[in-house]
Amino acid sequence: MKKVFLFLTTLISLLALTIDASAQIDRGELGSLTTVKDGLCSRRISSADKTGNNGDCVGQFKPGEKWSVEIPGTGVINHIWFTIAPTSIMRNDLIFRIYWDGNKYPSVEAPIAAFFGNGWDEKYEFISLPLAVGPRDGTGLACYFQMPFEKGARLEIENQSDEPLTHLYYYVDYTEMDKLPANSGRFHAWFNHETTDALPEGETEWGLVGTPGCNVDGANNYLFADIKGKGHFVGINYYIHCPSPMWYGEGDDLIIIDDEPKKALRGTGTEDFFNTSWCPASIFTHPYYGYARVNRDNGWLGRTHAYRFFIADPIYFNTSFKGSIEHGHNNNLTLDLSSVAYWYQSEAHELPAAPTKADRAPKPFIRDQDMHRWRHEWRKNFGNGSKLWGNERK
Repeated sequence: MKKVFLFLTTLISLLALTIDASAQIDRGELGSLTTVKDGLCSRRISSADKTGNNGDCVGQFKPGEKWSVEIPGTGVINHIWFTIAPTSIMRNDLIFRIYWDGNKYPSVEAPIAAFFGNGWDEKYEFISLPLAVGPRDGTGLACYFQMPFEKGARLEIENQSDEPLTHLYYYVDYTEMDKLPANSGRFHAWFNHETTDALPEGETEWGLVGTPGCNVDGANNYLFADIKGKGHFVGINYYIHCPSPMWYGEGDDLIIIDDEPKKALRGTGTEDFFNTSWCPASIFTHPYYGYARVNRDNGWLGRTHAYRFFIADPIYFNTSFKGSIEHGHNNNLTLDLSSVAYWYQSEAHELPAAPTKADRAPKPFIRDQDMHRWRHEWRKNFGNGSKLWGNERK
């Protein structure tokens, strides 16, 4: 009898799990594909050659010129794809913008590759659920963020580089509808860049050259989003260039919602914010988070691209959102940081002023020759002894 009871209990438990799992699938993205919907129509605007020939691109756009395309009516953008030529063009200086509902100001503004997931002026493959950069050699730029609009949308690329953009290929796929679903938010994306300041007492990380201080209020943190209004935050691409072999990621994230510092979301370290641990330096790609590019030069010297998308766990705010990360513990490190933040708001908003071309220029790499010059100055500081090794301390 006990065996029968245990069997029935196990069977009921399995059925409950099956029902629960089935309910979760129905609520998920793949489950939603089973619902046939009324009043919708798929549309596309692309660079296809309407003559039927193979000239499936637009161009050229000289330095200072802009390309744009208008989408009329009401709908939701579901997919954007770009590739450009020459592939040598400085993609950090091609600025991508989106304007919603006839607004004169953009609610999306970022260097085109940084928006899709390639930092600096580099090309590499990047995989996530909403954004991807694919073959060949990081030249296919894809976006799957859904973007509602009610009174039209305009996509724009400005060529701020020093050479012509000769070929632009694109798809914009969207759903046309009579009326948006209630509470449809507007998509936003903002790029920031800063070369951060070390502390007056030096770069005291890990207590190697001084006693680290404390940061209670997030003053002087690197700012990745400063939003006014109601909405939810959905992700960040975070690009770090570290000029030292020292670990760059002791900096904590700090998110202040609705201007309530006492209820701030406080983090425990940069790698923790990106769902990793113990000073990672390896490629890792998950639909929601990962490291698409890592610095393997010497220690943590060089460039790293970390990303985190809050797809299953959006961060909600009613009046404001301020997101920042320390650059080293207590903001003690000089780092070259840039980011693209992504969020939705109840209506389209104007963005803070974007960094200028000169301000966002990538920093050069620190090389072995630079390290040797550091060593030369260190030797002089230690009396220039002929057998100095490099790890001596005063």
